[in-house]
Amino acid sequence: MCITLSLSSKPCIGVCNGSLQSPKSMVTTARTEVITAPKRPNTFPGSTKQGISDIDLRVQEVVRRQSWTNNLVGEVNCRKPRFEPMFIDDAYDKCRNICAEYAKTFYLGTLLMTKERQKAIWAIYVWCRRTDELVDGPNAEYMSPAVLERWEERLQDIFEGRPYDMLDAALSDTVCNFPLDTKPFRDMIEGMRMDTRKSRYESFQELYLYCYYVAGTVGLMSVPVMGIAPESSVSAYTIYNAALYLGIGNQLTNILRDVGEDALRGRVYLPQDELAQFGLTDKDVFSRKVTDAWRDFMKEQIIRARSFFNLAEEGASQLDKDSRWPVWSSLMLYRKILDAIEDNDYDNLTKRAYVGRTKKLLTLPLAYTRALSKPSLYLG
Repeated sequence: MCITLSLSSKPCIGVCNGSLQSPKSMVTTARTEVITAPKRPNTFPGSTKQGISDIDLRVQEVVRRQSWTNNLVGEVNCRKPRFEPMFIDDAYDKCRNICAEYAKTFYLGTLLMTKERQKAIWAIYVWCRRTDELVDGPNAEYMSPAVLERWEERLQDIFEGRPYDMLDAALSDTVCNFPLDTKPFRDMIEGMRMDTRKSRYESFQELYLYCYYVAGTVGLMSVPVMGIAPESSVSAYTIYNAALYLGIGNQLTNILRDVGEDALRGRVYLPQDELAQFGLTDKDVFSRKVTDAWRDFMKEQIIRARSFFNLAEEGASQLDKDSRWPVWSSLMLYRKILDAIEDNDYDNLTKRAYVGRTKKLLTLPLAYTRALSKPSLYLG
């Protein structure tokens, strides 16, 4: 599993103007686009409209709570700790250094953001990375339910102004500067719990929920920091959904890139029912042989991942202009990972698809150009 900071992939500071679509109708419309994207709807029985709607209930709760908080800027209850200016500056510097080391491309994208937003995004990134490492890091062998329970208690302390260390202090300061809600952070911890309990997903609806917990939540955390463009006329809810889609698209791409590596750990993050439709089983994954059936299966999985990126793209230009570059960079580079899987003839069993440094550097100015695009009047 790999945590990526996605479209925050996302945010509204103050009351947002825009079209007043009902949350239910917007979610139904957007989900239907994702579900039908493969053009062969019968290929993915786990992606039925009814199946995804069950997950929507969980997603909507987070979106409502975060949007509700955004509309109460200045009224958010926050016990801001009294840090010495030099101490909190050092705390943010530590977060910056970690982000620069482990998320180089994204870090470069954040440099165009305002100082306050930069620091907040670095603090969020570091917390997400530390959370992920509880399960996938060097000390993962010591993981237990008690560890995650303590981590969740520590999260509550952060939000109540009682940080444990310098990195916690940076996030504690951030949650008092931006209207962040604890729900997405808690949901990410729940995603870590899922990773300790499950190594198989029977359907896409199960996998979608997992992707929401471990990656879609990052978008929800980031929205209040990124900010929505003042000239945007679409609803904040629509932009939050775009943030979710980018997080889910990124996680699906991580899964497709890492199939071979995950298999070595006995994990298969692929819908079991969809494997079966192509005459495949876990045995085929563990055999590490690329067959025509595997290629056909992967083609459909890639189509699905791209459909999420297409939906995310619709919201990327609705963000505050200073926040768009890292989002567009993430979106475009993750698409290139999917291209690399295709270039490897769909061999993600013995090869790891990657985007070389040169391609990354060439993508950054293209992403910057897209970031200059003005928000459209309507997202349909």
